Amino acid sequence: MGAGELTRHPAADEELEPGTVITATGRLSAARMYEPAAPSSPFSTVQLARLDEALTLASRETGLDFSVYLGELGADTRARAEELHSTIEPSAANAVLIAVSPGERVVEIVTGTEAAQRMPDRGAKLAVMSMVASFKEGDLIGGLVSGLRMLADQAGSAPKH
Repeated sequence: MGAGELTRHPAADEELEPGTVITATGRLSAARMYEPAAPSSPFSTVQLARLDEALTLASRETGLDFSVYLGELGADTRARAEELHSTIEPSAANAVLIAVSPGERVVEIVTGTEAAQRMPDRGAKLAVMSMVASFKEGDLIGGLVSGLRMLADQAGSAPKH
């Protein structure tokens, strides 16, 4: 998308730059490329790569589908986390969702029916405690990565069929 801008009156014999035009009134109008601001993220590219690697390794090692949600959960945080979990494809039964709402100071872990058989509540609580300790120190990525590792360790290796 371009935006016109009056810059100056041209000389009659002047060569025009690409993207400029002399209007009917004799003014020079120049088009400039409009670049919208990139969406802001709480994470740097390196941090996102760390999180992606942790998610990939946890899923690959355990055979479970790990996901992370970061954002507001609303008044009933557990119900919202369960709602988010139910949308995980292809099978929410084999999925684990870590839902974190820093503004609300809430961490919810939701496991599907199959995942819950391999991941005891005690292990999930320990992972939450570890994540919260990192979050209190301002290390959101470190907390998520360590929590993913702990949950993967609790679930163990993917069963052989």
